[in-house]
Amino acid sequence: MRRVTLFVNGTSKNGKVVAVYGTLSDLLTVASNKLGIRACNLYNGKGGLIDDIALIRDDDVLYVSERDAFIDPQSDGKTSDDISGSHTDWLTLNIGGRLFTTTRSTLVSKEPDSMLAHMFREKDVWGNKQDERGAYLIDRSPEYFEPILNYLRHGQIIVNEGINLLGVLEEARFFGIEQMAEQLEVAVKNSHPPEDHSPLSRKEFVRFLLATPTKSELRCQGLNFSGADLSRLDLRYINFKMANLSRCNLTYANLCCSNLERADLSGANLDGANLQGVKMLCSNAEGASLKGCNFEDPSGLKANLEGANLKGVDMEGSQMTGINLRVATLKNAKLKNCNLRGATLAGTDLENCDLSGCDLQEANLRGSNVKGAIFEEMLTPLHMSQSVR
Repeated sequence: MRRVTLFVNGTSKNGKVVAVYGTLSDLLTVASNKLGIRACNLYNGKGGLIDDIALIRDDDVLYVSERDAFIDPQSDGKTSDDISGSHTDWLTLNIGGRLFTTTRSTLVSKEPDSMLAHMFREKDVWGNKQDERGAYLIDRSPEYFEPILNYLRHGQIIVNEGINLLGVLEEARFFGIEQMAEQLEVAVKNSHPPEDHSPLSRKEFVRFLLATPTKSELRCQGLNFSGADLSRLDLRYINFKMANLSRCNLTYANLCCSNLERADLSGANLDGANLQGVKMLCSNAEGASLKGCNFEDPSGLKANLEGANLKGVDMEGSQMTGINLRVATLKNAKLKNCNLRGATLAGTDLENCDLSGCDLQEANLRGSNVKGAIFEEMLTPLHMSQSVR
């Protein structure tokens, strides 16, 4: 078994005698633990770099460094305090015009792979970047740098009130303080309020209506009105495309020419609503109530409900002259006493639909599914040509 005496680079005091075994990496690990430094290089007494453990002989005296060059412990009669100054000397940093005083070890030890560690691990590397007072010049924000310096001192992230966490995060990334950056990313994410998906209330929506000129189109695309009371409001020409209007109270509301394409109207109550010229393509109104609605526009503008899901809707007594219900689904729907003159029902699913008392004169039912549909008490007879493909 071989044994060697280890000293910190540049000093011949407080050495440690250790056994040599394993690889050179194993010896460096032992040196780090014994000397309290981050051992990276081994030198012999003449300054020769040892890169193979086979070169070490019994009772050798070796000097351990943290990547710095070999320092002769006998040179110039320096004291151990002077020699080890690379770890304990004081530095002044000029960060964006503000001075910070700290030790070299603070900048190097906590995050050895950071930019600051590389900048200040060896002396005088940045000597040409000093101001007239000898402070090292760094063009960064001082208010964001202060939390970083404190983190390097004690390992805790403390950000004073009024300091933007994003700014500190960007500085941590710039200087390569990886562990701090990871913690700040979590803090920034937690500081953001959760997205608010709560439905708009009647009061909030009325405020929007009052603030919008009557000739301007109010865009409510994709908004959440679930369960809101919008009854008797003037909602003409509003864009509700893909909006959530499920379980809404829209009784007697004026939805003339409004856009409800792909909107969710499931379970909504639209009894007595004005739906002249409304666009409800591919909308979902399953289980909704549309009793006594007016889809008939005197100017000839036709309501378009093509491809809409109207399963189980109650449209009893509605005026739907010329309405477009092409390929819509009206399975189990109630359309008793509706005016469907000239309506387009081609390809519509009318299975088990109650059409009692309806006026279907000139209506187009070609290709529609009328299995189980009820056609009692029709106001006008249904001609075969209307339903034959």
